[in-house]
Amino acid sequence: MIHHDTFAGVYPAMTTPFTDGTDAVDHEQLAADARRLADAGVDGLVPVGSTGEAATLTHDEHAEVVETVVDAVDVPVIAGTGSNSTREALDLTERAADAGADAALLISPYYNKPVPAGQYEHYATIADAVDIPQIVYNVPSRTGSNLDVDTIVDLAGHENIQGYKAASGDANQISEIIERTREETFDVLSGDDGMTLPVMSMGATGTISVVANVEPERTSRLVHAALEEDFETARAIHHDLGPLTRALFRETNPIPVKEAMAIRGYGPAEMRPPLTRGSDETLRVLTELLAELEDADATATEA
Repeated sequence: MIHHDTFAGVYPAMTTPFTDGTDAVDHEQLAADARRLADAGVDGLVPVGSTGEAATLTHDEHAEVVETVVDAVDVPVIAGTGSNSTREALDLTERAADAGADAALLISPYYNKPVPAGQYEHYATIADAVDIPQIVYNVPSRTGSNLDVDTIVDLAGHENIQGYKAASGDANQISEIIERTREETFDVLSGDDGMTLPVMSMGATGTISVVANVEPERTSRLVHAALEEDFETARAIHHDLGPLTRALFRETNPIPVKEAMAIRGYGPAEMRPPLTRGSDETLRVLTELLAELEDADATATEA
């Protein structure tokens, strides 16, 4: 095994629930979601990331969400604290650490698209200032720029930068990062549910997952089977989850996952503008797929 287990397992990228009919954060539902996921056996929780609609939360709301999740559970909490402003990302990371977060997940600077030297300085500045483990998050589809392998390998040498969330969709790039950081205390996590099994076969240690919000047990079984190198079991669960995983990205995340959670009875699917409710077709597809998974569970229980 090449991984170091700083970050191993399943870390749901949590949604931020809003009160029915408003876009005020529903802290009671948030705590209930956190407890439900922890009770299902996930390895940690990731509030206020992209899935948590962090882009439209105020800084105070951001810190309050982290506090609520930290207070609700005993599992590690990794707070999303990234920004395209280094000063703002530093403030968010400091506030998350003060709120009790165990680690921070930082999206690469978006829209202003710094060159690699600027990307490196952004992460190094925050890692120098805040003494908690930090995960670099590369998601070019949202940021408009890709972190190159050399920059990530350089960052892996910083003692506080201990992980990488891979959502580039580029398996060769992810493989090279794993290969070149094997001697570091540095774990690679899938940031794309459809790629979790493939990247774990290359040495990634787990996933920061959207689908785990609605299927935490299945996602955990997949990831822990892969960690044990039981790829036959992991592959079967990967295919069982495949249709739902694809459906959760029919529209912009977190629209479908919030709708799926509402179908399962985990609070209303309120979004904060400019995000909107899912389409009728998305709801139809999700309802069908979730029912199929529940039927499969019932059949397995009877057997």
